[in-house]
Amino acid sequence: MAASAKSLGNQILKVDHAGEQGAICVYRAQLFVAHLTAPSLREQLADFLLHEKRHRSIFGAALMRRGLRRCRSYALCSLGGYALGAVTALMGRKAIAATTVAIEAVVLRHLEEQRELLGTIDPEAAALIASIVEDEQQHHDRSLDEIEIDRSWLRALRTIVGQSTEAVIWLGMKL
Repeated sequence: MAASAKSLGNQILKVDHAGEQGAICVYRAQLFVAHLTAPSLREQLADFLLHEKRHRSIFGAALMRRGLRRCRSYALCSLGGYALGAVTALMGRKAIAATTVAIEAVVLRHLEEQRELLGTIDPEAAALIASIVEDEQQHHDRSLDEIEIDRSWLRALRTIVGQSTEAVIWLGMKL
């Protein structure tokens, strides 16, 4: 594999690892607050949290095999994830679901782009990315069932969360 191709695969894995940490923090904060605002979602959030922990482990193991340090945006993803999770959980069940839909829509698009980009230049990274897509799609679809898309405040929340997710991914690729 050419040095630039390997470098791209490495950077994508680092950013994906940091993103999984961010998702873990979102779900941890939402779980903590949801006992007050959305107790019926706690089981689903706990399920999603387990998936994200497994995803982080997959990417973390790849970083170790490649002798890489985690992404410089890791701490930002953690702090941002906790803040986003807590605020949206305080807003209630529909906000929790809208947040997941917004994040996962961005993540799924990026994962597909990454798989296509890395398919021939870094097949190992592409396979790791492919291994988590089904879980991420499930999170999106199960959460979409919880919200009313025509509610303007939910559309606004999804836009803000989606754009914030895009910004964090962009920043992670630049650091």
